[in-house]
Amino acid sequence: MVAPAVASQLGRIARAVEMVVKALRRGGRVFYVGAGTSGRLGVVDAAECPPTFGTPPTMFQGIIAGGPRAVFRAQENSEDRFAEARRVVARRVTARDVVVGLAACKRTPFVMAALGEARRRGARTIYVTCNPRPLVPAPRSPGRAQGLADVVIVVDVGPEPIMGSTRMKSGTAEKLVLNMISTVAMIKLGKVYGNLMVDLRATSEKLRQRSVRIIMLATACGRAEARRLLRRAQGSVKVAIVMNLAGVDREGALSLLARSDGSVKRTLALAAQPKTSPPRKPKTGRRPAGHAGRHPARA
Repeated sequence: MVAPAVASQLGRIARAVEMVVKALRRGGRVFYVGAGTSGRLGVVDAAECPPTFGTPPTMFQGIIAGGPRAVFRAQENSEDRFAEARRVVARRVTARDVVVGLAACKRTPFVMAALGEARRRGARTIYVTCNPRPLVPAPRSPGRAQGLADVVIVVDVGPEPIMGSTRMKSGTAEKLVLNMISTVAMIKLGKVYGNLMVDLRATSEKLRQRSVRIIMLATACGRAEARRLLRRAQGSVKVAIVMNLAGVDREGALSLLARSDGSVKRTLALAAQPKTSPPRKPKTGRRPAGHAGRHPARA
């Protein structure tokens, strides 16, 4: 039931992805806002982007009602704190950003207030919910519910196995949608080559071994060569791959990647282009009189 419900929203998810990509390309950020389970899912997706895609920790951020303590201990009354949502958004969100509101139902005051404040600040907004009923104003929340989101993704998963426990089907659906938005956005921004996460950060022995394996798969080289490339690339998997496949040194790889917005695929296409010599400047000097048609050296 969950997967088909998510599939029914692919068109809207695609619109959300394009909105996120456009914002990130102009230096914006993505904020996931939610309460309870929805808020924790946003925090998790934001936290997983830096190690997976090499993004700065500020690019994707999670905002949960009740603050960081609510990640580990439930604070059910925090979802009604619409004034807190407005303050947090006003302090952190700019017109270049995207705010993604997450709610199993459609009247969570914290989320509705956050979306309203984000709109007032010129940010683009996305609303992900599992309740198919029309949007209605949240109690005491400022503004109108209608028109708070540029894209509304409604994943109708039906009744929960345990009534009211939205950590089940609704939580699974929200996690799938967030995975799709962040992952596809990163693919479009060149953080992936094929199905290889070439921008991962090797901060542990497991990830260092994975980095070597990715280089081996991308370049068809042996383990020893992959390790040598990784050292020469100063730990960057992406740079190591370009060094091998484009036949350049680290500086050359960095230059090519900079010209290709960090995409390995576009970088390799650029490196494969034939190099043309600059046009020769025409001779402008005049030959001495009486030597027309004769080479000066043979005069």
